[in-house]
Amino acid sequence: MFKFFKKSHNKTCHFVAPMEGEIIPIQDVPDKVFSEKMMGDGFAIKPTNGLVCSPCDGEVLQIFPTNHALVIHSTQGLDIILHIGLDTVQLKGEGFKRLVEVGAHVKSGDSLLQMDMEIMEKHSKCIISPIVITNIECIESIKINYKTYKIKDNIGKVVMKEE
Repeated sequence: MFKFFKKSHNKTCHFVAPMEGEIIPIQDVPDKVFSEKMMGDGFAIKPTNGLVCSPCDGEVLQIFPTNHALVIHSTQGLDIILHIGLDTVQLKGEGFKRLVEVGAHVKSGDSLLQMDMEIMEKHSKCIISPIVITNIECIESIKINYKTYKIKDNIGKVVMKEE
């Protein structure tokens, strides 16, 4: 009846830069799977170094055997894929070192993976790294500030739909 007395059930997931570099719209990723949001919505990073950290608090649900990607389930309920570089699965793990294991509970900014930038360059791999929320049906809005960040800087938030 009186909506102003009703408590909102929206949850907000605040994001930090999981890598140092320029945050760009997901539509600018030079891979249609990501740019056309076939896997979900989010943003991407043009990294300037190879350390990959958690963009939010959550649990590591999966790490691909090649260590080029992992999935985090945020404490607010978002499922987030961090895909490091494009076509990097072809490296079969070369140039990637995992710093956590599946099941680890992580905080924003905790180290997850290390990418060797020299190996990426040697193999001519694009290092643009998509950060994709796969359960987009839960999202009301994504507000990311597109600019260059240091690792762990606040970059924006995702507001989830009311339950």
